[in-house]
Amino acid sequence: MLIFGAQDVHLKRIESEFSEVSIIARGNDITLRGEDDDVRRVERVFVELLALVNRNGELQVRDVEAVIRLSALEEGRTSSSKESKELVEGEDDVIVVTKTDAVRAKTAGQKRMVYESKRNDVVFAIGPAGTGKTYTAVAIAVAALKAKHVQRLVLARPAVEAGESLGFLPGDLQQKIDPYLRPLYDALSDMLTPDKLKEYMEKKVIEVVPLAYMRGRTLNNAFIILDEAQNATSMQMKMCLTRLGMYSKAIITGDTTQIDLPKKAESGLLEAPKLLAGIQGISFVYLDKSDVVRHRLVRDIIDAYEKRTREKMPAEERRHEERRHEERREEDRLKALATQANPSL
Repeated sequence: MLIFGAQDVHLKRIESEFSEVSIIARGNDITLRGEDDDVRRVERVFVELLALVNRNGELQVRDVEAVIRLSALEEGRTSSSKESKELVEGEDDVIVVTKTDAVRAKTAGQKRMVYESKRNDVVFAIGPAGTGKTYTAVAIAVAALKAKHVQRLVLARPAVEAGESLGFLPGDLQQKIDPYLRPLYDALSDMLTPDKLKEYMEKKVIEVVPLAYMRGRTLNNAFIILDEAQNATSMQMKMCLTRLGMYSKAIITGDTTQIDLPKKAESGLLEAPKLLAGIQGISFVYLDKSDVVRHRLVRDIIDAYEKRTREKMPAEERRHEERRHEERREEDRLKALATQANPSL
């Protein structure tokens, strides 16, 4: 049954989100058992998912996550009243106190990153440029280090050339790859004093490395960030995720619209939701243009490039993409209705 997903991945996700309801699936029949309000809520989720299947002929992980989020908004809460308090009322906005200020989760997507990272060992944050994925991930990791939840941070990026050649740049290998790692250094510099950052780097409490340097390592008591993960191949993604040792956590960030890999290489970030969604302890957070925190023009720029990309697509693929955009617009409409019904959202 399409609504359940391959190997029941969608069904498992719904069961994990609504653990207060017993979901019994036999063939095409679904039986729900629990408190009346909880059962009605899960029933609405299945009705929405069935409508998507009937309309699109398929059901993707992103669709399931969107319906779950909308269900939470309609109830005026997320998966629990405590989460609603954190995500809606802003009591948990501060991620880490820096040398001069406090880094806060400013958007719904960033707040979701914070929430999911507290409750899962691996979080994927996927969204366009300007949504604060990297900055938020670094803030979460620094906060964990300061609280002594982990003993070290390992921040990595794939060394993939974004349409440019660094082969003829002067300097040794480290000097050539530093430009790839600069955004990570910049974020760390905002959150730690120069002396403390230098001390941590020298003692290897914080490492900023190309992804390839992680091969063969087991990272215990560590917080791992893989940034620009859309440029990690499938094998590199597997390699990175399997570095996770005891008492370690990871955040994987990337933008699937900015893949710089050779055409024959498959992006590990595109593949990951298909393989890993539904595994307990792994969560996927999808950010969008509503989470953009850069210049006001960035949202319009993202729209313009997305439009051009759609125009260049083959007809069938373009129709599929247009359906996805229609679903997102419907999601935005439902969010607006939920907000009108409950202004505190």
